[in-house]
Amino acid sequence: MSQQPVPARPTAAFVGASWVALAIALIAYGVGLWNAEMDPAEKGFLGTLLLLGLFSAIAVQKSVRDRAEGVPVTSIFLGLSWAMVLTSLVLVSTALVNAPLELSEKGFFGLSFTMALFSVVAVQKNVRDLAAAGPAPAAPKPAVEPDVKATVWQ
Repeated sequence: MSQQPVPARPTAAFVGASWVALAIALIAYGVGLWNAEMDPAEKGFLGTLLLLGLFSAIAVQKSVRDRAEGVPVTSIFLGLSWAMVLTSLVLVSTALVNAPLELSEKGFFGLSFTMALFSVVAVQKNVRDLAAAGPAPAAPKPAVEPDVKATVWQ
């Protein structure tokens, strides 16, 4: 039985950038929904599609990673996860084409939705890599420097 290599610990900058990108995407999408001139049902539909897209993107990333690491994943689960990602993209696209919004607003929703899907995959990858890598190594203690005055005058 071969051992799986421990994944490299993602840098703090990449982890932080992933979380910031996800937060920006979710806040932008939420503010867009709040200010959109749409019925509450349309806003709810677009909000629900964001949740469906985020959850299914995480499921796809986890399934693909599990398979790569030799963890059994059924083909039906992976297929359903991909189907839900595609379904959320098709439904968001259809909703935005038919929404009574300016073209710039439609583009705003499309970009924030896409950014949210991408960033949630990066966040999930980082969470998994950090868990697999174990606790962070302790920072090295600084070397004690000799007293300059004491060594010069001896």
